[in-house]
Amino acid sequence: MGVVLARIDQRLIHGIVVTQWAGATKAKRLMVVDDAISQDETQKAAMRMSKPAGTGMSIIDTQKAITNFNNGKYDSHNVLLIVKEPKTLLQLVAGGVEIPKVNIGIMFDGEGKTTVKKMVAVSEEEIADLKALEEKGIPVTFHFVPNDPEEPLSTYIK
Repeated sequence: MGVVLARIDQRLIHGIVVTQWAGATKAKRLMVVDDAISQDETQKAAMRMSKPAGTGMSIIDTQKAITNFNNGKYDSHNVLLIVKEPKTLLQLVAGGVEIPKVNIGIMFDGEGKTTVKKMVAVSEEEIADLKALEEKGIPVTFHFVPNDPEEPLSTYIK
């Protein structure tokens, strides 16, 4: 199966992902793709503690994810892919990873960012990256929890 959903969530693995999104997507593997976090053993250990029973977890860098997907390592998995920023998803797609849909969860406010929706602030670069994903035919939606209505990117970002 491969990736069933890619979620942009700067908290990465946390309660909503574990208790709601993992079940809603029938994920058999939670995969965090982040070049910095993949090198941080303390953060990786903390995230692994919250892994649901019977679910695999990978916390890897972008290149390893591309290599593993292209080698068919996750073909028999339902993977919920979680990243901090849309740029990572563009790198994965450029590397040949198929992403059927992107879900925007939480993107923190910061310097050079504009709040477009509760819990979502984006920079000009992130806006361009989100639009680039859509231009590649990948639906991008705002969807905080599975029971909320999905809203297309164009609702908040023109």
